[in-house]
Order: sequence, then structure tokens, then C-alpha cells
Amino acid sequence: MTPLQIIVLAVVQGVTEFLPISSSGHLALIGTLGTWPDQGLLIDVAVHVGTLGAVLLYFWRDLWWLLTGLGALMRGRYTEPARILVYLAIGTVPVVIAGFLVVKLDLEPMLRRPDVIAWATIGFGVLLYLADKSSLTLKRMEHMTFGTGLMIGASQILALIPGTSRSGITMTAARFAGFERQDAARFSMLLSIPTVLGAGLLGGLELHDQGNLQIAGDAVLVAALSFLTALGAIWLLMRWLRNASFTPFVIYRLGLGILLLYWLYA
Repeated sequence: MTPLQIIVLAVVQGVTEFLPISSSGHLALIGTLGTWPDQGLLIDVAVHVGTLGAVLLYFWRDLWWLLTGLGALMRGRYTEPARILVYLAIGTVPVVIAGFLVVKLDLEPMLRRPDVIAWATIGFGVLLYLADKSSLTLKRMEHMTFGTGLMIGASQILALIPGTSRSGITMTAARFAGFERQDAARFSMLLSIPTVLGAGLLGGLELHDQGNLQIAGDAVLVAALSFLTALGAIWLLMRWLRNASFTPFVIYRLGLGILLLYWLYA
């Protein structure tokens, strides 16, 4: 990978991972529309690990709160942080199973096609708009139930389609369930931690098995740069959602999807 490709991938991942516009879709398109070869799943995982570091740092208070819940569970107590921790764990199971099936059935090449990305970008953008505008804003994260947590977690399965956006679909599900925008984003980002951590561990094992130091070096640099850009993106998103809606992201998705369709079919 050239230095320019590393910088572009890191910035794109960092900016798009936690915004509801699909980081995986943007990463797939970089290889498809540009002159660079597709960076592959391994580098995709590396940039996701970088953004994982950003969300761990930004939400360190929430993580400490969840760790108290883990301690309570080990003592046989079911406190509020323990309850949310259980919901995050249960909500991760469906996407792990679905991701395993995608790999085993070799569905990834089909899902990364530009036309699939274009239609997913448009369709799930419209769904986000409907959820954001039609749902009441009544609930905060402490109102989360087992069924709602499982529903939001299961929605991540759709994010295996590039263009959907993992953060976008989970925020959409949370908004349909009546959660405030900031709490929808907060639960979505906490839900990303076990998913991305699992993907990072698998990627690390693949790096170890390959023994390719050049690939390993590229992966580390991409992860570091994506960490810095993701930290800024998270801060901006959480500030934006205090008083504003998801509409700008919907407009961006529609514009990007239409341009892709024009490029494919015109």
C-alpha cells in the first residue's frame, strides 16, 4: 500500500465509522472506483480496530460503569449497569452468527458489489429518515429492555451489506423504539465494541498466520490514523445530536447513492 492509500483509508474509516453513512461501503468503493486494488478484509479490520480505540477512549466513563456491572454480576447482583451489559452481550450474538455464515458461504464478493452498495445507501438512508422523523423521543438508555436491546443488536446483521452502516441501522432501530438521538448513538457505539473487537482478534490471527510484516506494518499505521480521525468524528456527532437531527446524513446518503447509480447505469 502507498502512503497516500493508507492516509485515505484511515481518514475515510475514521470519519465514517460512527456516522450513519457506512464506513464499509466507502471502503469498498475506494477500491472499486479508484485505481487502487481493493485493500481487502484484513485492512478493513485494521481500520475498524483503530476506531475501536477511539470509542473506548471517548466512552471510558460508560465502560467503567459497565465494568461495575460485570463485578455485580460476578457477585450475583443484577444492577442497572449489569443489565445494560447483558443487553450489549446478547445483542452481539446475532451478528456474530450471521458474519460467520457470510464468511463460510463466501457471500462477501456479492455483497461488496457497487450496485448493492448504492441501493443499500439509498434504502437505509430513507429508513433512517423515517425513523428519525416519525418516532417519539421519550426514552433514555436506562429504559432499555431485553427485547429492545436484542432488536437493536440483531439489526446489525443488515450492516453486513456494505452501504447499510452498522451505526446507521442500530441508530435507526433505536429511534424506531423511541430513544433520544444521543442515547441511540451512545448505545450504538457501545454495541460496536464487542463486534469490532471480535473482528480485530480474527484479523490479528490472520496476520500472525500470514507472517507478512509489510501488511502488518500497513495495518498498524492505518489503525493509528483512523483512531485519531474517529475520535474527532465521535465528538462532533455527539455534539451535533444534542440539538439537531440525522437529516444531513440522510441527504448525503441519497446524494452518494444517486451518483453511484448514475455512474453504474448511465
